[in-house]
Amino acid sequence: MAAPREVPERRPFGRRFLTDPARLFQHNAWDNVEWSEEQEASARSKVQENSSQLLPQDKQEEYEVNAKRYWDDFYKIHENGFFKDRHWLFTEFPELAPNRNPSQNGDSVREFSNKEDSNSEGLGSCENGYCSLETTAENQLNLIKSVPRICTEELATRKYSELNRRDGDYPGSSASYRVLEVGCGAGNTVFPILQTNNDPGLFVYCCDFSTTAVDLVQNNAEYDSSRCFAFVHDLCNDQSPFPMPDESLDVVILIFVLSAILPEKMQCIVNRLSRLLKPGGMILLRDYGRYDLAQLRFKKGQCLSDNFYVRGDGTRVYFFTQDELDDLFTTAGLEKIQNLVDRRLQVNRGKQMTMYRVWIQCKYRKPAAPEL
Repeated sequence: MAAPREVPERRPFGRRFLTDPARLFQHNAWDNVEWSEEQEASARSKVQENSSQLLPQDKQEEYEVNAKRYWDDFYKIHENGFFKDRHWLFTEFPELAPNRNPSQNGDSVREFSNKEDSNSEGLGSCENGYCSLETTAENQLNLIKSVPRICTEELATRKYSELNRRDGDYPGSSASYRVLEVGCGAGNTVFPILQTNNDPGLFVYCCDFSTTAVDLVQNNAEYDSSRCFAFVHDLCNDQSPFPMPDESLDVVILIFVLSAILPEKMQCIVNRLSRLLKPGGMILLRDYGRYDLAQLRFKKGQCLSDNFYVRGDGTRVYFFTQDELDDLFTTAGLEKIQNLVDRRLQVNRGKQMTMYRVWIQCKYRKPAAPEL
């Protein structure tokens, strides 16, 4: 019988120094790890090195023009097998399951479930420039082997235009709590929400740039059209309509999505999303922070602009600071509820590797309408 695993002390509100390398490989991860000045300087030097050679402008334009094709190719290859279900969502964002534990609504990053960290071989895996925090799924999503549904953006746009002309008649119009996930991928956020939140008034919208990704969601055995509506949407096209009207959403979720967009277009996108929120509604974001392991692993020739890179498969990623995100959200008229850096040390005991991850987590709220 394997020896019981010692559980490290967790300090959600504090930081700790790790000085004993022998102890590192007894555990999987630590929260809120303090970086030394030397470590910060080394990371800064690595970024300066890998960003010293920018891709030519014509190549950069090619990646922008073909962005949809690169993400379609990604999901055709990986389907729903790359990213794992995000069961940590309800610890970090209790707003997504408000009846689960009302006390979990503070401003600090909380520990991830030890149950989800039990497979250290999969923890913090990095492949082709993707370094994800997604942990081992408790339940695999099973695809229905059927003919994919037609879900082109052209057809979707026409359908939404017709719906919006019929005042008050749109998917989820009768719901009392509406959530939109942008960049839903294969559904690793949507399905845990539907499984966990049993509120009869809940309706979840989810969209992705990739037609292939949306097909995967719609053809999933867990997809329930009475509680969920998946659609193709190009966030960068401000003429592409949403299926719901402005000021109709309680929550918008952005998880590792904003970082995939051309930095010059981010403000327009945040502005559009903020208009969808009801007064008092919130945007929840978790994304890559500056000097994350994924940024440090890029080689020369993969940098598009400051802190913006292209992976080997053509998809792109940006690495944020807290101030940059604060500027984006406050410029859109939202109020800060939470904006913090989560520095984590992850250990792959099988490969004897330590990995320093940096993520930023934000919650921004649309001001409530003034009382008359």
